[in-house]
Amino acid sequence: MSTVARQSPGKVNLLLNILRKREDGFHELETLMQPVQLSDRLEVAKAAAGLTLTCSNAELPVDGTNLVHKAAAAFLSAAGITDGVKIHLEKIIPLAAGMGGGSSNAAHTLCALNELFGQPLSSAKLHELAAALGSDVPFFLQSQPALACGRGEIVQPLAPFPVLRGAHILLIHPGFGISTGWAYQSLARFPDALNGRPGRAQQLLGLLQGSDLAAAGRAFYNSLEAPALQKHPLLALYQEFLRAGGAPAVLMSGSGSTTFAITAGRESAERLRERFQTKFGSSAWTAVVAL
Repeated sequence: MSTVARQSPGKVNLLLNILRKREDGFHELETLMQPVQLSDRLEVAKAAAGLTLTCSNAELPVDGTNLVHKAAAAFLSAAGITDGVKIHLEKIIPLAAGMGGGSSNAAHTLCALNELFGQPLSSAKLHELAAALGSDVPFFLQSQPALACGRGEIVQPLAPFPVLRGAHILLIHPGFGISTGWAYQSLARFPDALNGRPGRAQQLLGLLQGSDLAAAGRAFYNSLEAPALQKHPLLALYQEFLRAGGAPAVLMSGSGSTTFAITAGRESAERLRERFQTKFGSSAWTAVVAL
């Protein structure tokens, strides 16, 4: 085998509940993450020498600062591999969108290289490498919805949520990103968001097992909306419009800036997108995908 190709899907957070800032500088949290059927594409291949990354999006650096490059270097070092590798990343998921695109790319780079070189690393070792790369990276080593705790690296895969059966999601990226580091640092100005109420995850999990999407949607929560919506009131306007348009579940994903609305089916999500574009214009990136 000389080449491996993999889809690298994004996610949304149905819940991101920050509980406190830890002594190690990270934040203790509980989050419910849902994969979405919108994917980047990775292709990894053996090469004569060196580590080379190319990307379809010229805005994304392809040097050692890129998470894919970091993941590949970490894998080759851990596996004791001296062969050359070339990687191409075809980007579909917007940058700095709160949809985990970079984290997903890193996780799937680890998995693709492990496949390419004949599985030299165990699942436990891959998880260790993933956790060192970033808090969201371990989630993407598997394909299920999941509850994540700690700083996000403790991942409990879950069965698909019954309330989302057949549901579709409208994703809206406004054309600007939000730095994850800025969002977390800004929580200091919002003590209620920084020290969230424990138990929100279990409450939402119960509702996700039911059939009432609106009831579940009312329990969606994201601590990082506090700084993000204050700095970018356009995102709050998006949410108000989507809720007024009948969307039963609306939230900002991760650290933003993607806003999403979940509807019972594709037709209602497409109608909501049309109304959104009529109201706000077509400059924002939008997509409707299945959950």
